[in-house]
Amino acid sequence: MAYFFFIDESGQDHRESPYEVLAAVAIKDEDLWNLIRMVQELEMKYFGKSYRSDRNEIKARKFIKRKTFRLAAQMPPIPMPKRTALAMQALIDGAHVTKEQLTALAQAKLAYVQDLIDICNRFRCKAFAAIVSDKKQLPTDAGMLRKDYVYLFERIYYYLEDRKEAHQGIIVFDELDKSVSHLLLDQMDKYFKMTRKGKLRSNMIIPEPFFVHSDLTTGIQIVDFIAYIVSWSFRVKHLDKPIREELIPFLNACKPLRYLTTRSVGEISDYKIWSFTIV
Repeated sequence: MAYFFFIDESGQDHRESPYEVLAAVAIKDEDLWNLIRMVQELEMKYFGKSYRSDRNEIKARKFIKRKTFRLAAQMPPIPMPKRTALAMQALIDGAHVTKEQLTALAQAKLAYVQDLIDICNRFRCKAFAAIVSDKKQLPTDAGMLRKDYVYLFERIYYYLEDRKEAHQGIIVFDELDKSVSHLLLDQMDKYFKMTRKGKLRSNMIIPEPFFVHSDLTTGIQIVDFIAYIVSWSFRVKHLDKPIREELIPFLNACKPLRYLTTRSVGEISDYKIWSFTIV
């Protein structure tokens, strides 16, 4: 038995995103194909065709950006299947798109994201996130695994440790620049082979990850939305940067995906550890 942990980042460009987020979504191996099929069926349901067939990329920064909400609200909700037909026409002939088609496409994108999160809940997926509140807290030593990765792997390990049966965690990353991928591989290799906690966690987490193309991999597309939503709307403790209120319904749908466990920490025997953590 195994769990796939699809991992992606949001906010690393330091442009508009309020926080850097390293996120993961856990999908059980026996559920993966059925989940993928259901997510792909959403494209036909809401766009009348495969959204990715014309080299369009399903990305959070495109689907749930502010402009999408503005366009979706410029007309009353369009009933299906009319909305689907209009959205398909907007994708087929973007050069001559009408206001109604643009509105339908924007409404279809928002509905797609809501259903995507609902499917994850239906399959009992779990989400993990390491939110960097202060960039200066991350190590500058290129040989060290960044603290947000360590925190994320720690929570992934706790999740696997809590499963009643023996499970392995398979790590799947969005493909990075080749030099960056090699650096990450080296850092993970040192962490899982040369540190006490890393050695322990390698019993359940396979230290050598897979790298995949995000536009071709449904799991990466899912975690991309989670990371983006968390960056822009999840706020606890000293995470006090402005939020995008329109994303709150998506955040509320993501909250059941979080995982809560307890461990003995010092004198506290049942210290609560959430799968969303602040670095």
